[in-house]
Amino acid sequence: MKLIVALGNPGLKYEKTKHNTGFMALDHYLDEKGLRLDRDKFTALYAKEKVAGEDVIFMEPQTYMNESGRAVGAAAKFFKIDPSDILVIHDDMDMPIAKLRIRAGGKSGGHNGIKSIIACLGTDKFNRLKIGIRHPDKQSVVSWVLTPFNPDQQKELEASFAKVDQIIDDFIAGKDAQYLMNRYN
Repeated sequence: MKLIVALGNPGLKYEKTKHNTGFMALDHYLDEKGLRLDRDKFTALYAKEKVAGEDVIFMEPQTYMNESGRAVGAAAKFFKIDPSDILVIHDDMDMPIAKLRIRAGGKSGGHNGIKSIIACLGTDKFNRLKIGIRHPDKQSVVSWVLTPFNPDQQKELEASFAKVDQIIDDFIAGKDAQYLMNRYN
């Protein structure tokens, strides 16, 4: 069983902000597959689906970013999912807008959602799909991540979602992190 988690903040106020890039990417995938998050448990919206013969949990925690680990930890424990079968999709300020990078484990890189997941899982040995949102030039970090993309940035981001869809499909098909990094990084 796989657990694919997208990070963001709940509510209309945050819907199109840079910090919700993970939610946007997973929503695109679900729309393409005709799936929807139809369950509410673990302080998250989630769906349990069969994709390419594999049981998959798709999840968007409904806590704020800093407490994302509560939902991920509870679902991983409930469904008995090994951390190596978890893929977390999130924004990353240290990369250009829409650049994608896969990482297997490691520190949080200052991302509070990832810090929370590491704390709640008790390990950093889970997979990440990072989507670049660029570091702010003159704004504070908090202001930057909580503002929407401009139209050109939004187009770049949306163009990257087809590749995100491929990465998710490959992860579900059992491709390991090394394969994904070699193919997509």
